[in-house]
Amino acid sequence: MNKPENVTLAGGKLQVPAFPIIPFIAGDGIGPEIWLAAKKVFDQAVTKVYGNSRKVIWQELLAGEVAFKETGQWLPEKTINSLKQHLVAIKGPLTTPIGQGHRSLNVALRQELDLFACVRPVAYFPGVPSPVKFPEKVAMTVFRENTEDIYAGIDFAAGTTGATELLELLTQQHQLAKVRFPKSSAFAIKPVSKEGSIRLVKAAIQYAIDYHLPRVTLVHKGNIMKQTEGSFKKWGYQAAAFFGNQVFTSEEFTKIKLKKGLAAANEAQTEAIREKKIFVNDLIADNFFQQSLLHPEKFSVIATLNLNGDYISDALAAQVGGIGISPGANINYQSRQAIFEATHGTAPEFAGKNKLNPTSLILSGVMMFEYLGWQPVADLIRSVVKQALFKQHVTIDFARQLPTAVELSTSDFADYLVTLMQ
Repeated sequence: MNKPENVTLAGGKLQVPAFPIIPFIAGDGIGPEIWLAAKKVFDQAVTKVYGNSRKVIWQELLAGEVAFKETGQWLPEKTINSLKQHLVAIKGPLTTPIGQGHRSLNVALRQELDLFACVRPVAYFPGVPSPVKFPEKVAMTVFRENTEDIYAGIDFAAGTTGATELLELLTQQHQLAKVRFPKSSAFAIKPVSKEGSIRLVKAAIQYAIDYHLPRVTLVHKGNIMKQTEGSFKKWGYQAAAFFGNQVFTSEEFTKIKLKKGLAAANEAQTEAIREKKIFVNDLIADNFFQQSLLHPEKFSVIATLNLNGDYISDALAAQVGGIGISPGANINYQSRQAIFEATHGTAPEFAGKNKLNPTSLILSGVMMFEYLGWQPVADLIRSVVKQALFKQHVTIDFARQLPTAVELSTSDFADYLVTLMQ
């Protein structure tokens, strides 16, 4: 048997051995249950595809409540160091500490490891209950900037020294009149950088190129937040310029229209489509929410800021069945550091009951295997998940919405997926 080895980086590309060591954080609440279910599916898929020639060597790391009980730390330094060393990891949901420690362990991990892109593919599986008429039209991947915006955590409670000093600064800048009730106002600061915006949009465009997707849409609220979200839009188009003739932007369309007329602009866009160029455009956030319901087929990759991305990814997930089956990843496309994760919460009231849906974590594993270059494993897992959902062999969250469904426990659902692999 080959010895376990770390995933490494060479020439900007991951080097994945036959027996890679992959850290996992089981998580809090229902985390351990969905992790055991997902791990069973992962291991069986690898064995089915590669036999004994490849195998994931799982290494448990501590974070969240378990870590706090054992070490007195919510996010031990040992865990951070191991994640940095192994590059690729997977995790279940984590509890947010109340009244102490990190304001969010997930945000802390993203910032500590500079995982600047939160990647959330959203697609419909036939058979899944949905609140919209045509969920099959929804097929988008959201690239949410992960390290800036109000999630930076720079805020001041009303009446604090920080709030008072900020009011003094606003007075000096002749901006105080814009604060309706200054004495009772709390404040949050929203940092948005050129570097952060460009690297996020470049990653989104490269993803569209790699997966042969036709469009990248920059979603922003630049009409109101002109110096932050407006700059994100501007820098997003600058990022598109790095790709030369691989992209065609709405800005180019407008320039041609103004110079040569609408017919010439339409002809240029038709030619770009014929040449399979990526079309890069932008949309105000509120309009995007409307259009994603009315015409979701018009979108393929969304690049947006942190807060917008939080709203958008969950709203889109609701159209295809909810975050219980929504996968996610946090990736630095420069360092190649990545953590794949369940996108839902810990649901502590269901912990130990073996009831809830492990599909979010399982599909996050699909993303992980794709990232590692083990595409046949990813394809096999996605295929059996699709079969199970179509045949309505599902956990309680879907079973109670489907009168003819076969209701399975968390572990039974994993066993059913394994059976479908045979």
